[in-house]
Amino acid sequence: MLVDMHGADWTDPDAFTLNPDARRFETWEFAFALVLGLGAAAEYALQAGVTQTGRRARELADYARLQLAGIPGVRVLDRGPGLCAIVTIAVDGQDTTDIKLALRSRGINTSSPHREDAVIDMDEKGTASALRISPHYYNIHEEIDMAVEAIRDIVSS
Repeated sequence: MLVDMHGADWTDPDAFTLNPDARRFETWEFAFALVLGLGAAAEYALQAGVTQTGRRARELADYARLQLAGIPGVRVLDRGPGLCAIVTIAVDGQDTTDIKLALRSRGINTSSPHREDAVIDMDEKGTASALRISPHYYNIHEEIDMAVEAIRDIVSS
Protein backbone atom coordinates (compact mmCIF):
# COMPACT_ATOMS: atom_id res chain seq x y z
CA MET A 1 0.00 0.00 0.00
CA LEU A 2 1.28 3.43 -0.88
CA VAL A 3 0.52 6.16 1.59
CA ASP A 4 -0.57 9.41 -0.02
CA MET A 5 -1.93 12.74 1.14
CA HIS A 6 -5.45 11.28 1.41
CA GLY A 7 -4.42 8.00 2.99
CA ALA A 8 -2.64 9.36 6.05
CA ASP A 9 -1.94 12.47 8.07
CA TRP A 10 1.67 13.53 8.34
CA THR A 11 2.05 14.07 12.07
CA ASP A 12 5.81 14.51 12.61
CA PRO A 13 8.87 14.80 10.35
CA ASP A 14 9.25 11.02 10.25
CA ALA A 15 5.82 9.78 11.30
CA PHE A 16 2.30 9.54 9.94
CA THR A 17 -1.09 8.20 11.00
CA LEU A 18 -3.17 6.16 8.59
CA ASN A 19 -6.77 7.22 8.16
CA PRO A 20 -9.02 4.73 9.95
CA ASP A 21 -11.52 4.42 7.09
CA ALA A 22 -11.54 3.76 3.35
CA ARG A 23 -9.79 7.08 2.70
CA ARG A 24 -6.53 5.30 3.52
CA PHE A 25 -6.78 3.68 0.07
CA GLU A 26 -7.34 6.96 -1.80
CA THR A 27 -4.56 8.73 -3.60
CA TRP A 28 -3.94 12.42 -3.98
CA GLU A 29 -3.24 12.13 -7.69
CA PHE A 30 -6.27 10.93 -9.60
CA ALA A 31 -6.23 9.78 -13.23
CA PHE A 32 -9.50 11.24 -14.51
CA ALA A 33 -8.73 10.15 -18.07
CA LEU A 34 -8.54 6.53 -16.91
CA VAL A 35 -11.88 6.81 -15.13
CA LEU A 36 -13.47 8.32 -18.22
CA GLY A 37 -11.91 5.60 -20.36
CA LEU A 38 -13.26 2.92 -18.06
CA GLY A 39 -16.72 4.47 -18.31
CA ALA A 40 -16.53 4.50 -22.11
CA ALA A 41 -15.37 0.86 -22.11
CA ALA A 42 -18.28 -0.12 -19.84
CA GLU A 43 -20.77 1.64 -22.14
CA TYR A 44 -19.25 -0.09 -25.17
CA ALA A 45 -19.41 -3.49 -23.46
CA LEU A 46 -23.06 -2.99 -22.54
CA GLN A 47 -23.94 -1.95 -26.10
CA ALA A 48 -22.08 -4.91 -27.62
CA GLY A 49 -23.67 -7.32 -25.12
CA VAL A 50 -21.57 -8.67 -22.28
CA THR A 51 -23.04 -12.18 -22.39
CA GLN A 52 -22.76 -12.55 -26.16
CA THR A 53 -19.25 -11.11 -26.43
CA GLY A 54 -18.04 -13.23 -23.50
CA ARG A 55 -19.46 -16.37 -25.09
CA ARG A 56 -17.84 -15.51 -28.43
CA ALA A 57 -14.43 -14.82 -26.87
CA ARG A 58 -14.50 -18.12 -24.96
CA GLU A 59 -15.50 -19.99 -28.13
CA LEU A 60 -12.52 -18.48 -29.97
CA ALA A 61 -10.23 -19.37 -27.06
CA ASP A 62 -11.48 -22.97 -27.12
CA TYR A 63 -10.79 -23.06 -30.86
CA ALA A 64 -7.28 -21.68 -30.28
CA ARG A 65 -6.56 -24.27 -27.57
CA LEU A 66 -7.59 -27.08 -29.90
CA GLN A 67 -5.35 -25.78 -32.71
CA LEU A 68 -2.38 -25.05 -30.44
CA ALA A 69 -2.52 -28.49 -28.83
CA GLY A 70 -1.61 -29.95 -32.23
CA ILE A 71 1.76 -28.19 -32.42
CA PRO A 72 4.69 -30.39 -31.37
CA GLY A 73 6.42 -28.96 -28.29
CA VAL A 74 3.46 -26.78 -27.32
CA ARG A 75 1.56 -27.60 -24.16
CA VAL A 76 -1.75 -25.91 -23.33
CA LEU A 77 -1.65 -24.99 -19.65
CA ASP A 78 -5.31 -24.07 -19.10
CA ARG A 79 -7.29 -26.36 -16.86
CA GLY A 80 -10.51 -26.45 -14.92
CA PRO A 81 -14.18 -26.95 -15.64
CA GLY A 82 -14.80 -23.41 -16.92
CA LEU A 83 -12.03 -21.86 -18.97
CA CYS A 84 -11.85 -18.16 -19.71
CA ALA A 85 -10.97 -16.42 -22.97
CA ILE A 86 -7.25 -16.32 -22.21
CA VAL A 87 -5.23 -19.18 -23.68
CA THR A 88 -1.96 -20.05 -21.96
CA ILE A 89 0.70 -22.28 -23.46
CA ALA A 90 4.22 -23.41 -22.63
CA VAL A 91 6.76 -24.21 -25.30
CA ASP A 92 9.32 -26.92 -24.60
CA GLY A 93 12.83 -25.53 -24.27
CA GLN A 94 11.95 -21.97 -25.25
CA ASP A 95 11.60 -18.71 -23.35
CA THR A 96 8.25 -17.31 -24.35
CA THR A 97 9.60 -13.75 -24.36
CA ASP A 98 11.37 -14.56 -27.63
CA ILE A 99 8.17 -16.01 -29.07
CA LYS A 100 6.16 -12.98 -27.94
CA LEU A 101 8.62 -10.64 -29.64
CA ALA A 102 8.64 -12.69 -32.84
CA LEU A 103 4.84 -12.64 -32.87
CA ARG A 104 4.80 -8.89 -32.22
CA SER A 105 7.01 -8.36 -35.28
CA ARG A 106 4.22 -10.08 -37.24
CA GLY A 107 1.53 -7.84 -35.75
CA ILE A 108 0.27 -10.42 -33.23
CA ASN A 109 0.05 -9.21 -29.64
CA THR A 110 0.51 -11.66 -26.78
CA SER A 111 2.06 -11.52 -23.32
CA SER A 112 4.64 -13.75 -21.69
CA PRO A 113 4.52 -14.15 -17.92
CA HIS A 114 7.43 -15.86 -16.21
CA ARG A 115 7.85 -17.90 -13.06
CA GLU A 116 8.48 -14.82 -10.90
CA ASP A 117 5.06 -13.50 -11.96
CA ALA A 118 3.20 -16.61 -10.74
CA VAL A 119 5.51 -18.91 -8.78
CA ILE A 120 2.89 -21.35 -7.49
CA ASP A 121 1.06 -21.67 -10.81
CA MET A 122 4.20 -21.98 -12.93
CA ASP A 123 5.71 -24.56 -10.57
CA GLU A 124 2.48 -26.62 -10.58
CA LYS A 125 2.46 -26.56 -14.37
CA GLY A 126 6.18 -27.30 -14.66
CA THR A 127 7.23 -24.30 -16.69
CA ALA A 128 9.38 -21.21 -16.26
CA SER A 129 7.47 -19.10 -18.78
CA ALA A 130 4.22 -19.09 -20.69
CA LEU A 131 2.62 -17.37 -23.64
CA ARG A 132 -0.84 -15.85 -23.20
CA ILE A 133 -3.13 -15.35 -26.17
CA SER A 134 -6.33 -13.37 -25.62
CA PRO A 135 -8.83 -13.58 -28.46
CA HIS A 136 -11.59 -10.99 -28.36
CA TYR A 137 -15.14 -11.33 -29.59
CA TYR A 138 -14.38 -9.32 -32.72
CA ASN A 139 -11.65 -11.71 -33.83
CA ILE A 140 -12.43 -14.34 -36.47
CA HIS A 141 -11.32 -17.94 -36.83
CA GLU A 142 -8.97 -17.00 -39.66
CA GLU A 143 -7.09 -14.66 -37.32
CA ILE A 144 -6.74 -17.45 -34.77
CA ASP A 145 -5.46 -19.70 -37.57
CA MET A 146 -2.91 -17.04 -38.55
CA ALA A 147 -1.68 -16.75 -34.96
CA VAL A 148 -1.46 -20.52 -34.57
CA GLU A 149 0.48 -20.86 -37.82
CA ALA A 150 2.84 -18.09 -36.74
CA ILE A 151 3.44 -19.88 -33.44
CA ARG A 152 3.98 -23.17 -35.29
CA ASP A 153 6.52 -21.46 -37.58
CA ILE A 154 8.38 -19.73 -34.72
CA VAL A 155 8.47 -22.82 -32.51
CA SER A 156 9.74 -25.08 -35.30
CA SER A 157 12.51 -22.72 -36.43
